[in-house]
Formats: sequence, C-alpha cells, structure tokens
Amino acid sequence: MKDFLCIKDCSAEHLKELLAESSKLKSLYASGGRDLCLSGKVLAMLFEKPSLRTRMSFHVAMTDLGGDAVYVKPEDIGGIGKREPIKDIARVLSRYVDGIMARTFEHSSVTELAAFATVPVINALTDWSHPCQAMADVLTIQEHCGRLEGVRIAFIGDGNNVARSLAFACARLGMKMAIASPTGYELDAESIQQANLTLAGAVSQNNNPAEAVARADIVYTDTWVSMGQESEKQKRIRDFAGFQVNSELLKSAPGGAKIMHCLPAYRGFEITDEVAESANSIMFDQAENRLHFQRALLKKLMS
Repeated sequence: MKDFLCIKDCSAEHLKELLAESSKLKSLYASGGRDLCLSGKVLAMLFEKPSLRTRMSFHVAMTDLGGDAVYVKPEDIGGIGKREPIKDIARVLSRYVDGIMARTFEHSSVTELAAFATVPVINALTDWSHPCQAMADVLTIQEHCGRLEGVRIAFIGDGNNVARSLAFACARLGMKMAIASPTGYELDAESIQQANLTLAGAVSQNNNPAEAVARADIVYTDTWVSMGQESEKQKRIRDFAGFQVNSELLKSAPGGAKIMHCLPAYRGFEITDEVAESANSIMFDQAENRLHFQRALLKKLMS
C-alpha cells in the first residue's frame, strides 16, 4: 500500500492486517505502552471541510507514534487546486513532509494528490468516499460482535460516501449490508454492482427501513444533510420523513442490535436522543476507534 484512497482498491488481506494492527496498538496504548515508529516524521493535513474527529484523531495518532502533524486550512494555500494546481501542491508537499492527509469535497482532488505525490496520501473524506470512517466502523463491529463474517448491517438514510465505503468494506470482509433510502437518495447502482461482484449478495437496497433492520446486527445511520448540502436542508427533511432511527423502527430489529452513527448526530432528525443514548448505542466507540485505526494506517504507510 502506497496510499489509502478507497476501500474497493484494497485487498481483504490488507484490510485485515490494518484491523489487526489497530487492535494491537489500541491494547498497547491502553496499557501505557508506546510505539514511536514515526519519530521525526511529519504529516500534512489538508482540509476543505471543517472537522472534529478527523483533525483530532489524525493529529493525536501522529503524536502518539512520535511524529508531528501540520494543519493546513483552505485559506492557507488559497484553496486546494485554486491558487495553484493540485499536482504542484502534491509535489511541493512531498519535499517537506512524509505523508499527506486530505479532507476534500471532490474525490478527484485526493486521487490527483496521490498521482503526483511521492509520499503516501490518505483520503480523510471526500464526497464520494470515507474509508477511514468505514474501517473504524468495522473495527467497532468486530469488537462488539466478536466477528465480521456474516454480520448484517442495516444502513438507514442517504446513500452517501459513508454508505458506499461501508458497502465496499462489507464485500471485502464477508458482511452483508441492507440500505434503506428514500426514492432518489439511494446508493448508486454502480457501487452496489461493484460490491456484489466482490461478494455476491453483499449489498441490497430498498425503500423500507423496517424491512432493512429486520435481521440486522447493526443499525447504522448518518446525517440527512451533509456539508455542502445546506441549501437542500428543508427538502431533505421532508424527503427523509419515515427514515428516522427511533424506538418504533427498532421494534422491527432484533433486540440486541447495536446502534451506530458516524457523527455529528442531529438528534430529532436522523436519530432520536433516546436511541442515541440507549444501552445499545456504540457510536462513541466508533468515534474513539477513528484514533486507533488511524494509528495503524499511519504506521503502515509512513513507518
């Protein structure tokens, strides 16, 4: 692995290796140990979108591994690809730092960075893909279910970047995913086809949340209005009526189903406060595991 841009481009063996290393480092740091494999290394963190979990988890992960991170705001460089070409940014940064993490709107921005950089490039979120989130989710599922093979995920809501990355992860790692979205907000057919070519029947899609959660080990949701979609907010709230993860919907799910949300959660919209705070909610374990997965990813790519 030179870069980490999209889960569908990773082999199952690489993903399992990263999960194993994540668990190993999580235990090491919990016991007070340290792995300073990135001593003297620097990560550039490029942001087009604001962030809490992404910025904090990558910065802390680099520090934990003995390295350092430099936060680069859009205005610091005049916008990614605006004041100067992305290919120039990639080649300049490659001479200053040992790795580049980018959180951008367009997926093509991170792929172009990777094409021209001579150091590893990590996709920390694009409108098309969110692989670091999905792998932290998988780590969380593995911890709570004790396995990945055969685990069933119900994803309720927008067929967005998180849904796509989870779909690819399910196909690579033997899980099944049922997506329930309002008409017009489904995950694209090409992504579903790609996942199902990897593992037959890995991903299914319908417009019925109760049907999707009926056999679920995991009930997952995400915001109805992502960054950059604010002008669509009122329309989306209307269109997603009936797709809230609430106590009524969970009557259709197995009693032990775990609740996941990649945060930030807009309580009263895609999820109720009651469900978010319930005993079955593991969304803060997800948030914590961003740190543990990203430690393993940085070690793999930069050490």
